[in-house]
Amino acid sequence: MARTIDVQPASSLPMESRDFEMCEHKGVGHPDTLTDGICEAASRELSRRYRSTMGRVLHHNLDKGLLLAGRSEARFGGGRIVEPMKFLICGRATPLAAGDDAGAVAIAAARSHLLECIAFEAAADAITAHIGSTSASLQQLFAPSATVARANDTSFGTGFAPYSRLERMVLDVAQVIRSPGFTQAFPAAGFDFKVMGCRLGEAITLTLALAFVDRHVESVSHYFALKQAMHDHLAASLAMPARLHINRLDDPHAQDESGLHLTVSGLSGEMGDDGQVGRGNRVSGLITPGRAMSIEAAAGKNPVSHVGKLYNVLATLIARDIHANVEGAEQVSVQLLSAIGEPIDQPELAGIEIQAPGGLSKALRSHAAQIADAWLADLPRVTQSILDQRIAVY
Repeated sequence: MARTIDVQPASSLPMESRDFEMCEHKGVGHPDTLTDGICEAASRELSRRYRSTMGRVLHHNLDKGLLLAGRSEARFGGGRIVEPMKFLICGRATPLAAGDDAGAVAIAAARSHLLECIAFEAAADAITAHIGSTSASLQQLFAPSATVARANDTSFGTGFAPYSRLERMVLDVAQVIRSPGFTQAFPAAGFDFKVMGCRLGEAITLTLALAFVDRHVESVSHYFALKQAMHDHLAASLAMPARLHINRLDDPHAQDESGLHLTVSGLSGEMGDDGQVGRGNRVSGLITPGRAMSIEAAAGKNPVSHVGKLYNVLATLIARDIHANVEGAEQVSVQLLSAIGEPIDQPELAGIEIQAPGGLSKALRSHAAQIADAWLADLPRVTQSILDQRIAVY
């Protein structure tokens, strides 16, 4: 059956041609990112368990999750955690083989993820899971007789390429903060950070919220000296001139720990900042209000039939492929719409918008459509890319 793929000229200005632009990235230790991470880790492990025991990934959705903030007392030289943060994973899953419990599998996977990404044992000790059975109708979408899984929702996914200069800069700053060189130079830098980028004309402003680890900070003056050193290090890494602000809420007249972004663990979730799946980065790694964007939580959804994950990843891959391989395609936006119960490789609509200064020739349209069609015909490859973590989902 021929797929419905429509290729049209872009309906909006290229991002670089707009008067203003904004975007943000939530770092690995941000409460929303942590919650995305544990639910995605749980889904990934369940998928592997299904494959090893039943030969294929079965229906599950673990895309409801919360981080419940704890209480702490941050002090120069080292404070204490009064009440640890807690994590909750909630969703539905097809029963595993006899003797295996989906909740226990999810908790173990989430714990491993937290220990790997933030190395904070206290955070990994307070995880609970409430996972019920998948409905019979949704289990049928994975019937053994089906050569292609059927969509378990009527929803859409979006993707774009390439990144704008501002988007790239925000991601580059995040990469520097995560780098071993930065963490070794600044052990006071916590895992919890957020980078907000703003461009007005050619003027760029970056605002960084970064949790400081109290045991590596001796005093107010030391805190501000460290902040200045971090500012200079990051400013030197920027590809373009920009104003860079770090922890703008800091009180320059502070006499003690109050009024400073000081934490015990380097995580704001330890004291008053909760997290939720789907409130953080999209598949692009960014939150981009100027782009077509789905509000689906990709993390935790099954990677075979749930369009809230699969179509957002697929749209991104298609956009990147078209931009890289279709001559004249300077900016690409892809939107994929499903119909519940229909084969996942037969979207209701695959809409592609291309910014091409030379216009959309018949050959260009055809080439873009062929790329989209090829990706839709190879969805197991997309699923495997997700399970192998070759493409991020948050």
